[in-house]
Amino acid sequence: MSLTALGYIGIRSARSADWSGFATGLLGMQKVDGTRGSSAFRMDDRRQRLLVTDEGDEGLDFLGWEVADRAELDRLAARLENAGVRVTLEPATLAAQRLVGRLISFHDPDGNRIEVFCDPEVTSDPFTPGRPISGFKTGPLGMGHAVLHVEHIDRLLPFYRDLLGFHVTDYGLTPYPLYFFHLNGRHHSFAMVGSGRRGLHHFMVELLSLDDVGQGYDLAQQDEGRLAYTLGRHSNDHMTSFYANSPSGFFVEYGWGAREVDPATWQPHETFDGPSFWGHERVHLPEDSVARQRMREMRLDAAARGLRAPDPVSNCAWLDAVIRAE
Repeated sequence: MSLTALGYIGIRSARSADWSGFATGLLGMQKVDGTRGSSAFRMDDRRQRLLVTDEGDEGLDFLGWEVADRAELDRLAARLENAGVRVTLEPATLAAQRLVGRLISFHDPDGNRIEVFCDPEVTSDPFTPGRPISGFKTGPLGMGHAVLHVEHIDRLLPFYRDLLGFHVTDYGLTPYPLYFFHLNGRHHSFAMVGSGRRGLHHFMVELLSLDDVGQGYDLAQQDEGRLAYTLGRHSNDHMTSFYANSPSGFFVEYGWGAREVDPATWQPHETFDGPSFWGHERVHLPEDSVARQRMREMRLDAAARGLRAPDPVSNCAWLDAVIRAE
């Protein structure tokens, strides 16, 4: 397996002040020094995870995927070039801006810029969240996940699955095609939604506490127009989350409690239960929109059939002991 995790995300935006308030005040990231015309944000011991630059059209700038070492980076570059994909070995100056040891870049068939890197810089300075949170679930699982709008999934699927080595976790074909891919134990680090559009649908960050999500939900509801999906639970990764409208128009999913998969044994499969067991009402859409009503009908059908997800396993030994005693 070449790629190991989603390492960082780059956004283009003229709304840098709005992004600073959103990333720190709602998401709880830590703002750190960026280069001229850019802002950078931490989530853990990596020196940066989210980069926002003020150049170009509003939206996704790049997705940064990690590999284990330089040898793996070279093998991936050779495989891409043999398949006719133009690969650029980026100069040391750009690698230094990304705070990584070595960096290559290329584009997917829809024109999205992909960066692959090794040797990310870490820091011993403690992570200081922008608001009181318990922290983000990262480590070997990476930053979180990213979901792209695509015009034709059939064109993108061979690129990501067969060439880059993403592994299909599950997929749904109604009411629109959705494919979810894993690289590690995270249920999905990447997904594509066949909406007929191009661009970033959302990125997700996972918190270490449900209360972090609930308090973020309260904050989002206080900010006019910030909430995009209400609090809910997904049917495939079992994430409890809400979605916020970002300053750049796409969504950010803010969640807790997702299931993990075993990449060695997991079998891809089609899903039929809709995106969510409950919640995730699309409040960004008009009340009478067909898409909003369809998603609601699918949730109500799941409830009528009594569908449930197992609750996350606690990772707190003290809490486990208290529960057993009671």
